[in-house]
Parts: sequence; C-alpha cells; structure tokens
Amino acid sequence: MDIWVELSRMGRGGMAGLTSGMTILVLGATGKTGRRVVGRLRDRGVAVRAASRSSETRFDWEDSGSWASAVRDVAAVYLIAPEEPKLIEPFVDQAVAAGVAKFVVLSGRGGADGFGEVFGHGMAEAERAVKASGVAWTIIGSNNFAQNFDEDLWYEPLLTGRLALPTGGVREPFVDVEDVAEVAATLLTEDGYDGRRYDLSGPEGLTFDEAVAQIAAASGRTMSHVDVSPAEYGAELRAQGYPEDVVEQLNAMFDLVRAGLLAEPADGVRQVLGRDATPFAAYVDRAWRRR
Repeated sequence: MDIWVELSRMGRGGMAGLTSGMTILVLGATGKTGRRVVGRLRDRGVAVRAASRSSETRFDWEDSGSWASAVRDVAAVYLIAPEEPKLIEPFVDQAVAAGVAKFVVLSGRGGADGFGEVFGHGMAEAERAVKASGVAWTIIGSNNFAQNFDEDLWYEPLLTGRLALPTGGVREPFVDVEDVAEVAATLLTEDGYDGRRYDLSGPEGLTFDEAVAQIAAASGRTMSHVDVSPAEYGAELRAQGYPEDVVEQLNAMFDLVRAGLLAEPADGVRQVLGRDATPFAAYVDRAWRRR
C-alpha cells in the first residue's frame, strides 16, 4: 500500500516526450479495465495495440505463438495477469527482448504477500516478474470494482433480487473502474511513477448491504444482500455450475474481504490524478438509474 507521487509531475511536459511515436499494448482489451484504458489512451493521441482473444490483435495467454506479434514495436504494456502463474515470466522476458521498456500491472490490494495460498497467484507472479524484468514498472493495487455489480458475477443475482455473498458485514471502498482506467492511462504515458505501487479504492467504505440498498433505490428494483457462510456460498456457486477452482478462488477472495484487508480507503487516485476517487453513489447514479 505504498503511494507517493503527486499530480504536479503531470504538468512538466512528460507525456509528449513519452507518447510521441510510441505504441502501447493493452492486454485484456475487451475487459472491464482494458477497454476503458484503450479509449483513454486513444483520447490522448497514443497509438494503442488492443489485444485479447477477440480483439483486433489476437493475444491468448495459452498460445505463446500469439505473443510475438502483440509485443513487436511496443514501448509499454498494460498487463492483466492470467490465472496461470507459469505463463507470466516467459511473456515478460519475450516482451523485454522485443523492446518493451515499461509495464503497468493491474493487481489487487495487499500485494503479492497478502493474497493468501489460493487467491491471486497470477497477480502475485506478475508483480514479481515485472520487478525482476530490468525495465520500468508500476503496480496498481485495486479494491473490488463497483462495476462488479453491473458487469460481472454479481449482476444476474442482483436482478433476481438476492445477492448472497460471504462478506461478514465488513466494509469495502469499491473503486470505480473509470478511475482505474484513468490512473492506468496516466501511469502508462506520464513520467515520475516508475518503481511504485498505487492502491486504488473509492473514497468511503460501504457494507454490501448498504451498496445493494443504494442500487435498489436508484434502479427501483427490489434487491437485497444476504450474508452467507463460505460453505453456503460455495454450495450455491456449485449449483450454478461453477467449477471447483473458481469456487475456491472466489471464497478465498472473500476471506480477504472478511479479514478487513480491503476495508480502509486508499488514496492512490488522488496521488496520481490530483482529485478524490469517484464516490459509489456517483457510479450508482450513472450505471443504475437507466436500468
């Protein structure tokens, strides 16, 4: 949770020098953060190589033959790690050999030492690999996304009116993915952030009960959060057809939530962007009032 840099560095002309003629590779370019990072970089006039299994540039972690064309003539990489750790170091090595000079890695709050024995192995290895790469790197440590409520695993249960999770009533300062993308674009194109970690969250912690109540009020739908045990949560996921490794990963993530490791707001958004993080209420108003 190491956060230092001030926005004053952004006004020193660094972006023009870094972005002139450069191409940035964005992995996971169709995902929640990736597609937004692509948009922000293009808004800045940066050449972007958007890569995923279904993007304009094909990239598949399981197919190392797809890596060379993705990293060719690229100056920097936005790296979203796969679940399989053993793929990451070979990719990082190949990218550096091809001329990549900078990595920005999306990871989780707590870092490589705080993920536990089950959750986050890919993210932990990505942090380790880029730090050992010999080129510039920056880590983003993110809280759970606010957009998990409308773009991910929690969305369909919410629409049925019942979101059952093993949260233990602990607060979470959900981070707006729009903030994550803006921070990532800045780290990729501005000077002064290398070799550091920025933890990103929203400005206030909410229980899942409180978060779902806000969504229900904005959407006009009947919704509630039900706090269940890890065993009950696992049973419900299995009944929905989720494989056992996913069940274990999700339960391990909520172990971190219940331990309070994600509960305190972080100030990485302000450190990088010079403004407060987006409140959860603003996300709700933007995402749910039209539903």
